Amino acid sequence: MSGNETSHGEATKHEQLLHYIRALPIGTKVSVRQMAKDKGVSDGTAYRALKEAEQLGIVNTKERIGTVRVDKKRRGNPEQLTFAEVLDIVQGSLLGGEEGLEKSLHKFVIGAMELDEMMAYIDAGSLLIVGNRESAHRTALEHGAGVLVTGGFGTSEEVKRLANERQLPILTCRHDTFTVASMINRAMYDQLIKRKIMMIGDLIAPSSRQYALKQSADVTEFLKLSAETGSGRFPVTDEWNRVVGMITSKDVVGSKADQTLDKLMTRRPMTVTLSTPVASAAHRMVSEGIELLPVVDRQRKLIGAISRGEVLRAMQFANRPAQLGETFDALMWGGFTEHRDAEGRAYYVGTATPQMSGPLGTISEGVLTALMQQAASRAVADLGKREHVLDNMTTYFLRTAPIDASVTITPHIIEASRRHVKVEVQTMQDGDAIAKAMLTVQTIDQA
Repeated sequence: MSGNETSHGEATKHEQLLHYIRALPIGTKVSVRQMAKDKGVSDGTAYRALKEAEQLGIVNTKERIGTVRVDKKRRGNPEQLTFAEVLDIVQGSLLGGEEGLEKSLHKFVIGAMELDEMMAYIDAGSLLIVGNRESAHRTALEHGAGVLVTGGFGTSEEVKRLANERQLPILTCRHDTFTVASMINRAMYDQLIKRKIMMIGDLIAPSSRQYALKQSADVTEFLKLSAETGSGRFPVTDEWNRVVGMITSKDVVGSKADQTLDKLMTRRPMTVTLSTPVASAAHRMVSEGIELLPVVDRQRKLIGAISRGEVLRAMQFANRPAQLGETFDALMWGGFTEHRDAEGRAYYVGTATPQMSGPLGTISEGVLTALMQQAASRAVADLGKREHVLDNMTTYFLRTAPIDASVTITPHIIEASRRHVKVEVQTMQDGDAIAKAMLTVQTIDQA
């Protein structure tokens, strides 16, 4: 088949297995052996399909739980974890309520108070973190909450039965309550950062219809598909659906109708995966002049394709905050405040904290580099260039600066064009220059 989405009658066993997995209800356990038996395929074929499904985000494999069909759209709720994820974070064990592991929790409650007071904070969808207090375990489950028992304690068979009936997990781990709360809080923050970074997988549905041509197809088939879709470029795949090239209208001009595409296509095209950040894809497309990027899995099998316009529109309308949370860059920059000179140009003043020190007790060269890059980024943003990436940076370290010193960082735009901006940055301490940098950034805003 040369163009449109493969029908199930012509689909490979691998594609049929992926379709089977997508059709499973959310929360269904999936095993290689059972899938191989149900679909009449080898264990190896079933295993490969399950691993690709995991990469696509439609199943999730957790230690001590197994592989479960999950809802890929859950990236839309970045602040929420599932009970299964909590179990993995705290390296715990499941005591009961296995059917509820894929449910999301919206808050956790520390059980360090009297039971009556504790219940004022517990509601459906919460997680009670508590020690060896069986009455608290039971009452939390009755109120629709999951339970995490700390200190390595267990619970009674009666409570386990209640957890199974209510389909609410009761977990146990060896850590104390304070450590567990810190571990969960850290994991939630990390997930929040990751999920606020827009990925290609957020823009493309793996089950959507894809248009591609086989390398054995000819020019006539290309022209037919082009007329049907209105597109002039397509990925080219081999018999195993692996991307081997790209073909465009320019490539077929002047060729005979029966000329096969493997003789005309551009080989080894640039590709992205579902986990590629959208900003990274945009940078590559703009810098290389690429209009269409095939989206592939780890075996380079075609999942879909995304256009330059789709990527840039996604970036333009993405509702992103100014910073993504408690990243190292955000922590370093957090102590700097913006000021404006008489001409309205921004400069930044902050104090060098002990966390910024290097092995000699002075400000680390790496920290200085990151701070100057942050200042340059803000100067570029002032021009209205919202999306941009660093092309190159040359840094000069002129003298050391001690911890607790007041530091002033001043960026200056030297040159700005439609696609590139050059910035000079100077870092001062007590009137002396301690570092300078020259940067070039490439802007990737939609034209």
